[in-house]
Amino acid sequence: MRSTLVLILAALLAGCSSPSSDDVGSPPLENARIGGPFTLTDQNGKSVKDTDFAGQYRMVYFGYTYCPDICPIDAQKLMRGLAQFEKADAARGAKIQPLFITVDPERDTAETLKSFVERYHPRLIGLTGSKEQIADVAKSYAVTYHKQAGSAPDRYLVAHSQLAFLMDPEGKPLALLPLDDVMTDADEGKPELVAAELTKWVK
Repeated sequence: MRSTLVLILAALLAGCSSPSSDDVGSPPLENARIGGPFTLTDQNGKSVKDTDFAGQYRMVYFGYTYCPDICPIDAQKLMRGLAQFEKADAARGAKIQPLFITVDPERDTAETLKSFVERYHPRLIGLTGSKEQIADVAKSYAVTYHKQAGSAPDRYLVAHSQLAFLMDPEGKPLALLPLDDVMTDADEGKPELVAAELTKWVK
């Protein structure tokens, strides 16, 4: 997955303007070709469009609920960071909408997503859709994924890009949120690394 991630990051930055002394403080993903329109279904079975989040910052993570380890840990890292940011600055925290978009639409029904997202944050929205809808939104975020055989046909794994995006109120990319070294173990973590990134870019 490391080589895949390198290629994805290269694609992310392909559209970025060249750095200069004038834009040292610019968001790292400014002008990157990331994001776009989508229509998906949330954990309550409601149709949701990207435009529904106009005016809100968005934390966007792609994963799946049957993931045995990485996705649950990442969701915990991100939502603990958001919770810390909300506690420090409730007004700015309220401007952020966290989104968990599945890369396993075959198994991740709305009902399955509902029980998953409720574990991590009261405002976390889980999104699913048809295979085509998920493929389209993943492509727009330069996210790749593919099935890996498991112990049974319905117990497959899904290898996918491990990336979390922070998008601005217009749906444009700002930065990648930190996922590595955020937590030291299952009980003690460092949500301040995520909170610090939110503090930097959420106005």
